[in-house]
Amino acid sequence: MKQAGGCRGRSQASVLVLVVGLGAYAAEPPESSSPPPQGSDEASSKEAAITLPEVLIDLRPRAKVLSERMRAFDESRDSFLLPALGAAASSLDHHEISLLPQGTDAPIDNVLTQLPGVSADAATSNVSYHVRNEYANVQYRINGIQLPDGLSGFGQLVETGFVGKLRLLDGALPAQYGLRTAGVVDISAKNEYPPSGSVAVCAGSFWTLSPSIAYGGQTDTLQYFATGRYFRSDEGLDNAMPTYYPLHDRTEQWKAFGYLSALVGESSRLTYLAGLSLNQFQIPNVVGQAPLGDFGNPAYNSANLNENQYENYTFNVLALQTKSERFETQLSLFARYALVHFLPDVYGDLVFNNVASNVTRQSFLVGVQGDGAWRLGESNTLRAGFGITGEDSQVDNLATVLPLDASGTPLPYPVAINDYTPKIGWNMGAFVQDEWTIASALTLNAGLRFDQLYQFVVANQVSPRVALLYEVAPSTNLHAAYARYFTPPVQVEATPTNLALFQNTTLQPAIGLQSPVQPERSHYFDVGVDSRPVPGLRIAASAYYKLATNLLDDGQFGQATVLTQLNYAQAYSEGLEFSLSYEGGGLRAYGNLSVNATKAKGVASNEYLFDPDEFAYLKTHFHVTDDAQTVTASAGTSYASNGFLVSCDFIYGSGLPSGFANTQHVPPYGVMNVAVAKEFDPWDIKKPVTVRLSVANLLDTTYLLRSGTGIGQFAPQYGPRRGIYLSLSQKI
Repeated sequence: MKQAGGCRGRSQASVLVLVVGLGAYAAEPPESSSPPPQGSDEASSKEAAITLPEVLIDLRPRAKVLSERMRAFDESRDSFLLPALGAAASSLDHHEISLLPQGTDAPIDNVLTQLPGVSADAATSNVSYHVRNEYANVQYRINGIQLPDGLSGFGQLVETGFVGKLRLLDGALPAQYGLRTAGVVDISAKNEYPPSGSVAVCAGSFWTLSPSIAYGGQTDTLQYFATGRYFRSDEGLDNAMPTYYPLHDRTEQWKAFGYLSALVGESSRLTYLAGLSLNQFQIPNVVGQAPLGDFGNPAYNSANLNENQYENYTFNVLALQTKSERFETQLSLFARYALVHFLPDVYGDLVFNNVASNVTRQSFLVGVQGDGAWRLGESNTLRAGFGITGEDSQVDNLATVLPLDASGTPLPYPVAINDYTPKIGWNMGAFVQDEWTIASALTLNAGLRFDQLYQFVVANQVSPRVALLYEVAPSTNLHAAYARYFTPPVQVEATPTNLALFQNTTLQPAIGLQSPVQPERSHYFDVGVDSRPVPGLRIAASAYYKLATNLLDDGQFGQATVLTQLNYAQAYSEGLEFSLSYEGGGLRAYGNLSVNATKAKGVASNEYLFDPDEFAYLKTHFHVTDDAQTVTASAGTSYASNGFLVSCDFIYGSGLPSGFANTQHVPPYGVMNVAVAKEFDPWDIKKPVTVRLSVANLLDTTYLLRSGTGIGQFAPQYGPRRGIYLSLSQKI
């Protein structure tokens, strides 16, 4: 709101004092009845006093000044350097996330399932959500800085409490977004850090315990934030049975994250990000499995299996952002190390699977990314950028198998075979695009992107992107966009297996073909509308169509809970999305609905993963891909007033594919979560305590996420049953 008078006219949040010749006024003699003669010393003195320059004193707190300057960098980055022109966008800010039943204790994956087009999946599949029914294929950015690709794993790194705003971009993305294009999870850090933080603990069902600490602050030119969390639970992954308590499902996780952002002069900002995650998971057991009978005790109890997975992940990013009236750049350097190690129960896995695979996947990646924007005129902006990553991966499968006799019968004498494959691969990309304001309400954004891949295959592509945006009214926008995509495989998941090593063993495949995994190439079309007809109300809808060759997909082919990628020769995806939200007077409500069909035909790589009957069927029939759910919905509502919160959210899924060649689906399901929270200030020091009671799966619904019978599925995976959690958070 603008203030009357001139002392606040320069900024709504500024307090300015105008000082005009106070020192001269103090030395002025009393007024006389007649003016001094022209040219006298007295007249000169008065004239000098009147013409003294004004002095402007900014009385805003220094923290407020820094926050506004940081916010200016953020806004310039989002609107000038890296705008999401033509993409379908949905978002949640820190306040909206805090209104969800789990608030900032919720992992980012869970938060994303409350956005349109995002469906939930089993954590054991390594990818706990999908955007528009695609396999993982999602990139993460913090303050516009792309985080380096990691290995698929169960753990998450970035704390939700760090998020100032979370945006999901999907559809036909502009040319600056390459590689992972199913969606862009764009996280903006909170930019106000009064020296403060919180100490919190969350505990509840399944012996869950999660203490955490977060602290942030700022100096005249620097903002900083750090967080650490420990998490343990007896429900680490998805229950493999429809029972309330999972068997052999404990997890322990340690996570740390740090953020520094400093102004360097008036036009530059230097940002440093670092994260560390150490996770341990037990792999859930299924009671009553029958041994194959080729090795060991034929009465061995499957409840006694002891498979485990360990994950380490760390990354560092350093970025420099510069801005001026007409030109802006951002250059980032990054490095990350990732390790996933599946440790089998050698004896037990031989009993039930005739193979025990000790799989280690580790990768060290370094890279550089640069973006620039140049405002050529009032109606024209040119953007360009590049990215280069080099990855040193090592994939080691120490498989204990049974040899086969001349008739193909397994012999009960295990042998160990080591399949080790190192690789140094490169991804390189560059883009240029031009944003042209054709008319006051009509904008065209056209770009061209080039990507070069040196991995287990060598490939490249020139990819045009174009988007047309039309502002029907100040509160209503239409977009129509096209993108040509080039998506490289994940290097460790595309690592070939040395099939010759496993001939005449129980790991010998029925199909001896292994074409290398190729990059996916696709055409993507997207149209949509976004309207805010009245304050607080938003309505959005999108329709999209994707046509792909060498569609990338992945799955768990064997008892080791790691993913292997493959290609389908032909594929298409088509869908509709609707979103509605309202916020006002302490009330927030929203609903999302998505309908999609994603189908593919013909296995084009890693053919050995399939049995002959399924392989032959897929060669001539379109099938539903393993991550595709026909109908997905989410909804929620909350009311907050005077430190009191009541919250509820809901997700619905029509069921993921199952059965031979994914020709069936698991049953549909719906899950509701609720919470109440209250903020107190028992110490009367304006550092409140927040108490939150949340109930996950309020109705204790038993629902199946994966049946274990579809393509790339190994074991059943059930969603979590009812859980009651109490969290306490003390501001410090």
